[in-house]
Amino acid sequence: MAKILVAEDEKDIRDLVVFALRFAGYDLMSVSNGEEAVQLAREEMPDLILLDVRMPRMSGFDACKILKADRMTASIPIIFLTAKGQETEIRAGLAAGAAEYLLKPFALDDLTQKVKELLTPHD
Repeated sequence: MAKILVAEDEKDIRDLVVFALRFAGYDLMSVSNGEEAVQLAREEMPDLILLDVRMPRMSGFDACKILKADRMTASIPIIFLTAKGQETEIRAGLAAGAAEYLLKPFALDDLTQKVKELLTPHD
């Protein structure tokens, strides 16, 4: 079972994402800021990380840059979840190393599909 880390400071959104992905059969861990996301990712080595962009203590962009610079966590795919949909923000997120960028509000079915695509091995 694939292990997913969710970093989202809004509890309701975090709980909803965790519930939906757990229902889809994934093993979930969650934190409320980027600093905790980096720490837990290094400890648990999840198969995928979902990061909100705007979080206290460390932004999702900064957390992504740190994780991508660390050879232990560099290969973990990251999806940004954010309400910030300007083209510059999206480019910055992808430049930081994210595999995907989903805008809030997003459909849980779309999120589950993106997660499945990223976790399915490609030949």
